[in-house]
Amino acid sequence: MTGRYAAMFARLREQGEGAFGAFAMLGDPDPESSLAILDVLARSGADMLEVGIPFSDPVADGPVIQAAAGRALRRGVRQADCFAILAEFRARHPQIPIGILTYANLVLGRGRDTFYDAAAEAGVDSVLIADLPVREAAPFAAAARRRGVAPVLVAAPNTPRPALRRIAALGEGYTYCVTRPGVTGAGEPVGLQEAMLPDLLRGFGAPPAVFGFGISKPDHVRGGLAAGAAGVICGSAIVRIIAADADAPTRGLGAFVAAMKAATFSDVRASAPVGAA
Repeated sequence: MTGRYAAMFARLREQGEGAFGAFAMLGDPDPESSLAILDVLARSGADMLEVGIPFSDPVADGPVIQAAAGRALRRGVRQADCFAILAEFRARHPQIPIGILTYANLVLGRGRDTFYDAAAEAGVDSVLIADLPVREAAPFAAAARRRGVAPVLVAAPNTPRPALRRIAALGEGYTYCVTRPGVTGAGEPVGLQEAMLPDLLRGFGAPPAVFGFGISKPDHVRGGLAAGAAGVICGSAIVRIIAADADAPTRGLGAFVAAMKAATFSDVRASAPVGAA
């Protein structure tokens, strides 16, 4: 399954494009609508999907994504529902990479092996555990790999070099690079400090760097790619569109994703300054 990331990055390099990743919270606003949202994201140009499993204490997420998790939990959405949504989506879209962003309590509460079994059976390509320190990641990475699931790890500009080397050694699929301190949210540009991170990771042999946190405008996409990232992931801005209209959660979503994807094309990358906002 991890081959989908390699195939995607190879195709995009050949086409002179960066990867645009779209995040959505599974089960928000309800399971049926959630599946329709994933379909719209894929059809509108997202190269890869990152999805959240509703959790009561998502410490890496800002208020927009926290609220989405809360809505899904109040609807009674549980892990089994999330994996069912993903399995149905995978049957419709056999090629697009799917990654789960989750938390250690959800993995361990289900049982580490059981969780990764369910992910693999649903057609998931990667799992990122947002609150898992790299020093504790090895057994999770091994369990994921045994099932053909890529362990995705998080790197930041202030991550010490020894930790970056460990992230490079353990990670597969891509490396999630946070572009600022704090939690997820929209509106922060990519800065000069973040521009050093992709080169460092490449030097350590890490999977491709993908920027997240604060990616909410086409200029943020261009800035991230100009800083050396292979792609970007947008979350809060997408979840905000979904939350804006409970009766039509996909309204406006396709146009937004198409505009963000268009910012990855090579004809706009060359002129994008680092830190564009």
